[in-house]
Amino acid sequence: MMKVILDGKDMNSREMTHTYLKRKLKLSGYFGANLDALWDVLSTYSQPIVIELENQEKLIESLGDYGKSIIQVFEDAEEENGNIIFRVIDESN
Repeated sequence: MMKVILDGKDMNSREMTHTYLKRKLKLSGYFGANLDALWDVLSTYSQPIVIELENQEKLIESLGDYGKSIIQVFEDAEEENGNIIFRVIDESN
């Protein structure tokens, strides 16, 4: 099972975030760099994968509601697609 660790510190703008996600998740060149495209990719992801998000607060601090929406897309994809496990890592532990 593939494991990907995402760091909210590395997602400072929408453009940077989608470039980062494309690289970390090894998405194809036609990835649309928006939330709908992210949903499309995640909801049909065919290999088992664990995705962990560190520094959630930095993501939300940088992107506000858009950062919250990104997290929601991952949570919804986990519910929809049995190949995805999504976790937010709490740095306080």
